[in-house]
Amino acid sequence: MPFTETGIPDLLVYEPRVFADSRGYFFESYNAGTFEQEGLRFPFVQDNQARSTYGVLRGLHFQLEPYAQTKLIRALEGRILDVVVDIRKGSPTYGKVFTIELSAENKKQLLVPKGFAHGYSVLSETAEVMYKCDNFYHKASEGGLIYNDPALNIDWGFDLKDAVVSDKDQVLPTLENCTHNFVYNS
Repeated sequence: MPFTETGIPDLLVYEPRVFADSRGYFFESYNAGTFEQEGLRFPFVQDNQARSTYGVLRGLHFQLEPYAQTKLIRALEGRILDVVVDIRKGSPTYGKVFTIELSAENKKQLLVPKGFAHGYSVLSETAEVMYKCDNFYHKASEGGLIYNDPALNIDWGFDLKDAVVSDKDQVLPTLENCTHNFVYNS
């Protein structure tokens, strides 16, 4: 199976089958049929791509319902530490942090359902990240959590004094003070 459970309901790691030979490699980075065989149906409508340098920290972001997004995230170049926090009220893993290294080399992808705050840090000299979304960007629905919330105690893979963080991301609330409308549906 190309999907691995993470210990957090609905959050999955996707590892596509890679065909390598002397010419290089080939793989299907996304195939709706593969996802549908596992009961995963997402009408992805937008692809986003970002390039960043070492020490850049993006997040933790989400969009409120009804504009929330499921995301399928991967690194096209370099290495990132992908970070998510379950913020679905009533979830057995509410407030739990999950991290995974995504890289061009390991080709792993993280399927992040609606109801999670998401971010990443760049661990390589540069990294290019691409993610599919099942809903369009909606500025008025933006929300987030502060990356250095002491209650979450996230290890971003480098000393935070070296982090390059946007002004917007430096003023986000803690989980305790965050307002959102996500509810866990088991």
